[in-house]
Amino acid sequence: MKSNYPRIIIAGLRGGAGKTTVSLGIISALHRKGRSIVSYKKGPDYIDAGWLSSASSHPCYNLDPFLITKEKVLSSFTEHFGSAESAVIEGNRGLYDGMDADGTYSTAELAKTLQAPVILVLDCTKATRTIAAMLLGVTTFDPKVKLRGVVLNQVAGLRHEKVIREAIRKYCKVPVVGAIPKLREECLSERHMGLIPYQEHPGVKKVIAFTAHVAEKYLDLDVLWQIAASAPSLRVKRKAGCNHLKTKDISTLVTSRLPSVRIGIIRDSAFQFYYPENFEELERRGAKLIEISALTAKKLPDIDALYIGGGFPETHAIVLAKNRAFRSALKEAVDKNLPVYAECGGLMYLGEELLLGSKKYAMAGIFPLRFALEKKPQAHGYTIVMVDKPNPFYREGLVLRGHEFHYSVVTVPEKPLKMQFAFKMERGIGIISQRDGICYKNVLATYTHLHALGSPEWAEGMVAVAQKFRRSMKLCRNQR
Repeated sequence: MKSNYPRIIIAGLRGGAGKTTVSLGIISALHRKGRSIVSYKKGPDYIDAGWLSSASSHPCYNLDPFLITKEKVLSSFTEHFGSAESAVIEGNRGLYDGMDADGTYSTAELAKTLQAPVILVLDCTKATRTIAAMLLGVTTFDPKVKLRGVVLNQVAGLRHEKVIREAIRKYCKVPVVGAIPKLREECLSERHMGLIPYQEHPGVKKVIAFTAHVAEKYLDLDVLWQIAASAPSLRVKRKAGCNHLKTKDISTLVTSRLPSVRIGIIRDSAFQFYYPENFEELERRGAKLIEISALTAKKLPDIDALYIGGGFPETHAIVLAKNRAFRSALKEAVDKNLPVYAECGGLMYLGEELLLGSKKYAMAGIFPLRFALEKKPQAHGYTIVMVDKPNPFYREGLVLRGHEFHYSVVTVPEKPLKMQFAFKMERGIGIISQRDGICYKNVLATYTHLHALGSPEWAEGMVAVAQKFRRSMKLCRNQR
């Protein structure tokens, strides 16, 4: 077992400070040098994590102390580290920003859990000596957070940089490990939910190469490597007799003991919001995953359940609507009791229509719901749901922690059909009237995203309902 896991956390004072650009740059530049880097993202995030995985050529894993217990955060970090030489963890929001005045579940709390050195990215726009004052405040705010370096971002010129460096040298004990000027080229484009996902970006390789160039030119990569290597040893308690296996080894071991089921995953540029850990947990329980595109497929393959994640159906509405064959095949399968679990964008796809301005686009028509896109977020943040009604996937009384982030709103018919909702919102907005988890036959669709390490009942429910469906189909065939 490893005695040490070299690692750094890239943090900022707020969202939009440049954490992602710096994280991408460090990962891609070290990757160019032949270094093996594993990436992690703090918080409930798919888009930044996707870019980090692209830069490292390796899945990016989420470490969220609200969704996942501290013990599982530690074990996920060490197990997914694998044979990497170092880890880069991108924080979210401001370093000390959490759910309350105590900063609960903040990047700082994650840094303390992982005992990870922190590199702070500071936006220096229209400020000089004040940067040192802010840095001094950050370093003394919580002495248990080990701030080991600072990257100056949006530097206006050499004189600007010189004054800031001198002020930091005089008042702070934190080394400046890089200074990035205002860049003329905007490499990471944004839209309403943040960065454009790498799956949709026309020049992913160009962006990654550009961030590597920025890091090589403006950051001290050797010092950053030394800071990562200086992280203290991590020792994670493991159950007696449990070998430290890589995820693939565990998956293979468990799969060989369980009845195999085939779970379809709609995964294309319209639906790409998935945690890799969710896939791994399904595989550990004996599932074989089958990728499907709602954009190009004309029918469903032979599957025992279907998982539709979040994404941007609104940017692919024309293609999704035109693919009548697939929508019809999905509706027919649902009517024959195929288990389907859908989150956010997947929920929208299962409605009747998607309204974009004055235009309407037909969706799968499983639920009598229409979805319209607004200019401002309609829900954004962590959720807590109570399972209080019968449904195919969860036992009643279960409490689940998740998150929601969407710009869509729900409209129902003038004479709505009787709809069954499985979730009561203890925290968050949900679909309508503080309810979430709409059900029909073996379908459950929700705005709430779940992480399988924090909610193991999700993977257990998916596999159990798939096994039940598989048995029923086998019985039907035998009776013919």
